[in-house]
Formats: sequence, C-alpha cells, structure tokens
Amino acid sequence: MRATTLFLALLIGWLAPARATDSGPRAATPAEVTLLNDALYRVAGEYPRWAYTEHRIVRDSKGRVKTDLVLRFDPSRPYAEQWTPIQVNGKEPSARDRAKYRAMGERAAPADMAKPAQPKSDLRRRVSLGELLDVAGSSIADETATHWTFEIPLRKFGNERFPPEKFRVLVRLRKEGEALENIAVRLRESFRSKFIVSVKSGEGTLEFSPVDPKRAPALVGLSGDAVASVLFVNVGGSVTLTRTDLKAVKPYDERFEVQIGNLKAIDF
Repeated sequence: MRATTLFLALLIGWLAPARATDSGPRAATPAEVTLLNDALYRVAGEYPRWAYTEHRIVRDSKGRVKTDLVLRFDPSRPYAEQWTPIQVNGKEPSARDRAKYRAMGERAAPADMAKPAQPKSDLRRRVSLGELLDVAGSSIADETATHWTFEIPLRKFGNERFPPEKFRVLVRLRKEGEALENIAVRLRESFRSKFIVSVKSGEGTLEFSPVDPKRAPALVGLSGDAVASVLFVNVGGSVTLTRTDLKAVKPYDERFEVQIGNLKAIDF
C-alpha cells in the first residue's frame, strides 16, 4: 500500500508531452519569451476561477481500475463545500467520503483561517512546477505554421521535485490567439530520489482548451503512466482525468484578498 501511494504521488509529477521536434532547437527571441510568459500568466490567473466536474481514473500496471471518482469542484463556495463527491468507484458517496472531501476543502483555506492546531498539508508547502520555470531561458524546440513548442529550463535552487538535469519541460502554444494548449514534463532518464525510489519511466500530458472566448484556456484533461521501483519492488500504472461542465466563477478566496503568485497555480 505504501509503495502504491508513493507511486501515485510521483506519477502526478512525471508527465510528458507528445512527439519530439523535427527541427533543431533555437533560442527564443525576446518577443517569443514575452508572449510565452503572458500566455502562462493568463492561464495561471484564470485557473482558480473555474468550477468543473472532474472524472478521475487510476489504474494499476495491469490496467485494472483502482480508483474511479466523479467530483464537482466550485471555488466560489466556502472552503468546506468546494469539493463534492458525486460518485466513488461506481457508487453513491458515503458519509465518510463526504467528510474526506469536506476536510480537503478546509485544508485549502488560507493559513490565518485554519484551526491553530491543524497542521499544513505537504501540498501547501511544496513548490509548484510553475514556480520552478525559468521562462527567460526558453528555447523553441519546434515550430510549425500553427504552433510553437517551447522548451523551458527548470530552476535548480529549491527544486526537489523536478531535478533540472532529469526533466524536460515542453509547452505548446497555438499561434492564433497565442493560446496555451499543453504543458508537460518528460523524464530524460531514470534516477533515484531521496525517497529511495528509482524512477524508470514516465509519460503523460496536460491539455488546455478554450471554454470562454473572453478567458484564457482551461485545463480539460490529464493522462499519464509511469514505472518506478520502491525498495526494489516495481510499481506502475496510469491516471486519466477529464474536466467537463466548466464555468467561470468568482473565487471565495477573493473575499479575503488571497493572491496566487508567480505561476503557483500551474502544477501537476
């Protein structure tokens, strides 16, 4: 069970994009860096404003379904009511399921609103992928008549999740409207982490799509698979996530002037 839990945590971070580039990379021009930066910040700024229904499926290495969840997320509601389970493994959510997602919402509240004795979760403390991106050092990995694919280096300082020499970040933008379509991380080679885990492979993708013409694209899908070795035991599997019924709302956070800074919202 512990090995599986570690694998699922690792899988969320080790997701990769689609095909490789046909042309050689080149340094991005200042104008291209600016449009990339603007596109990322537009998505990050809009990200906390989407309510959606999420279907999340986790499979083991043999393709068997381990978890099948349908959830509704609405950031306009009080924290304890933001996550609502609709279906859990094909069944109506139990009282325990509802309590679990209520507690998850409560943990997302700003620190000054949390109960004094309540410890902060690891997800609060960790540095997000967006905060590790060195956008200024970006290069063009591929370019077609309709798209740019940027390669963005990762910062090394404070980066324990994505060692820069082990991961490659690619971001695909559609030229029309300079709209973000894909953010991904590709594992360059296997390596060992401080959790005594040997990461052997990992692929996947985050997909963004326009929902409202007045707003930046929203995250609509995630898929990926990975193989790792935990204490010499191989673990693996896949995860798929789809978001539908997206609706732009005013976040409950705005009542307390909570700010999302430095691409913090962009993460796996």
